[in-house]
Amino acid sequence: MTAQQRDMIDQILRSAPFDLGGDVNVQRPLLEQMLTSQPLPADVRTTPGDLGGIPVIYIDIAGVDPRGTIFHIHGGGFALGSAAGSAGLASSLARKTGMRAVSVEYRLAPEHPYPAALEDVTAAYRALAGQPGSTGHLVVSGESAGGNLALELLLAAKAHGLTMPAAALLMSPMTDLTVTGSSYTAKATADPAITAQAIRTRAAGYLAGTDPADPQVSPVYADLTGLPPLLIQAGTHEVLLDDAALNRAARFVKDNTTQKAAA
Repeated sequence: MTAQQRDMIDQILRSAPFDLGGDVNVQRPLLEQMLTSQPLPADVRTTPGDLGGIPVIYIDIAGVDPRGTIFHIHGGGFALGSAAGSAGLASSLARKTGMRAVSVEYRLAPEHPYPAALEDVTAAYRALAGQPGSTGHLVVSGESAGGNLALELLLAAKAHGLTMPAAALLMSPMTDLTVTGSSYTAKATADPAITAQAIRTRAAGYLAGTDPADPQVSPVYADLTGLPPLLIQAGTHEVLLDDAALNRAARFVKDNTTQKAAA
């Protein structure tokens, strides 16, 4: 991307009416319109279904014999977004990897606070991982709040002995619901779309009184040892940059390892 293209996207995002922290009744249709304004490519096939009683959308590329499945978790601050709205991104991932994708329609906050979304995601993943031939052929992906849920899903899978995916892709994940990373201040003017206050608003609706530093809602504070390989991406202008770095999780693992060695 050229600097000119980046600046153009920056201006588009700054002038857009979408506000992540705004009234969900207003912002939900706005985000859906933004995500679905461009039709899917003609060779993308979407099929509604369910996994473990949770609604999902299967996404296939015509003429491709998939070599596995991407289990995709959409973003939207736990309160916005949909499986259908994420089909564009999920289909791009499917196309580039030669896989099929399945996007999960998990329950949204504030109507359904924690642990509703994680329960839905875990139930759907459990059903998918239990299908014959799935072992070694699953990848989990998540964006924003979906990145949080993807990490929490992996932690739940580790805790409960579920089949682990081969890898996970996390795009601008919201991993710290205490909203204390330094990039929330350092990138406040650079980020054209997301603010710390918007994240706090969405986190409060999702947490509904749960301690934001609890590793079961903020995986940045969790022990991430034993998880599959993680590809984590975020832009250098994003307020979520520190969340993506997982620095505090790395320190936890280091400190925990040191304590065990000393014992």
